[in-house]
Amino acid sequence: MYRLGTVVRIAQGLAIVRAPDDDHAEIGTMAVDADLETVGRVVDVFGPVDRPYLAVTPEEGVHLPGLLGSTLYAR
Repeated sequence: MYRLGTVVRIAQGLAIVRAPDDDHAEIGTMAVDADLETVGRVVDVFGPVDRPYLAVTPEEGVHLPGLLGSTLYAR
């Protein structure tokens, strides 16, 4: 398990996560929170190459605004 990054924004029903460096998760990677609860899945990688953004589509029942500022991890 490794750190995906921090949720910096909610846009169009997706959690936008800022990766900590250029070593980012692949599309399809499961995202979990600090309690190891499944949050969603990475569906897109975009932005600058050295520190990209990841778009995470939420699992059903996940309250996206509650994720703002939290760190997500890859399972």
